[in-house]
Amino acid sequence: MPSRTHARRLGTLAVLAGAGVVAFATAASAHVTVNPKTAEQGSYAKVSFRVPNEEDNADTTKLVVNLPTDHPLASVSVRPVPGWTAKVVTSTLPKPIKTEGGELTKAVTQITWSGGKIEPGQFQEFDVSLGPLPTDTDTMMFKADQTYSDGQVVKWEQDPGDGTSEPEHPAPTLKLTPKGSGDAATAGLTAQSKPAAAKTEASSDDGTARVLGGVGIGVGVIGIAVGGYGLSRARSRA
Repeated sequence: MPSRTHARRLGTLAVLAGAGVVAFATAASAHVTVNPKTAEQGSYAKVSFRVPNEEDNADTTKLVVNLPTDHPLASVSVRPVPGWTAKVVTSTLPKPIKTEGGELTKAVTQITWSGGKIEPGQFQEFDVSLGPLPTDTDTMMFKADQTYSDGQVVKWEQDPGDGTSEPEHPAPTLKLTPKGSGDAATAGLTAQSKPAAAKTEASSDDGTARVLGGVGIGVGVIGIAVGGYGLSRARSRA
């Protein structure tokens, strides 16, 4: 039979472990990200900028997404989000870019969503259709600024690198796969692509993330419950 001291220790460890799992599950999904995470070079794609609220006592009130000027996009359109106003900034490029449709001298360089709010413990997705995606790079970084109601601005602008050592504030990054490789066949929309396929890919990505998050939180809650039970038993024996 375990001693009362041993029971207390087990209970405390279980509580700490459970709380740690909950904290990890929350932190792992707290970054501003672009989804799906991959698309095909040269394609048109619909991406969602997913914005979770990391704060306990402030709402997210604005999101600014900067589009890369070294790989400008000829076509950018924004899906309306109820309660939010989108402002699109078009700038003259320092150097014209040759495209299939001719010479591109201006492109969308920034999108700002404001007027709405994302409360603590919630997230919002902002959809953008863009393309054609560049064919001379395998990544596109979209540096973003997240503003809170208390005036705090979190800049998601650090290069995530190869993913082995993620920085504190990584920029939302879209990985581009070679055309016809099949790695992102359902992530990007080409003229021959089926929109339903891209929608299925995005739904699958969302579902997987939610399942993993739910499992992590569930394990954490069980750990806390077991720890509380152990502490209660130890106290009753005392």
